[in-house]
Amino acid sequence: MEVQRLEAAIEAILFMMGTSVELDRIAQALDEKEMVIKQTIENMMEKYQKEERGVQIIELENAYQMCTKKEMYEYLIKIAKTHKKQVLTDVLLETLSIVAYKQPVTKMDIEKIRGVKCEHAINKLVEYNLICEAGRLDAPGRPILFATTEEFLRCFGVSSLGELPMIKQDKMERWKEEAEKEAEDINIC
Repeated sequence: MEVQRLEAAIEAILFMMGTSVELDRIAQALDEKEMVIKQTIENMMEKYQKEERGVQIIELENAYQMCTKKEMYEYLIKIAKTHKKQVLTDVLLETLSIVAYKQPVTKMDIEKIRGVKCEHAINKLVEYNLICEAGRLDAPGRPILFATTEEFLRCFGVSSLGELPMIKQDKMERWKEEAEKEAEDINIC
């Protein structure tokens, strides 16, 4: 298939799907080798960045999605006439961090780490499509396992979980000591 036609077909697939599409699915649909598709998409991504376009192609865990460039956000707000924005409170961010770094994780594990109930936080994160049910633990009661979503990756600007910042061991130890001291202070009262 000639390059222009291949690019047009990839563009059509990504635009129509609206969500990320795995590289192997695109290659199969276009009857091309994955390497050819990957190189073509990378060329398209570069071209979209150079040109004044309102859309871009992003990579998410060996899948690709067409989406609006961040610079166009203000225009989207105006056209949608909505000013309501999802706000991630400290509680939601803390819960989301636990899920991101410990996934798949149960509600009970999250509550054990946080030291408080987290039903509301989990429900909100599911509603915002930042976490989802990722199966069930093979244990009594078969508790739900939670994991992050592609929307989480998009919102935090990473293409894979491997890009999340690592917490230095000395900071982790200091936080653990602070948490233990805080727990002791609560028990004294």
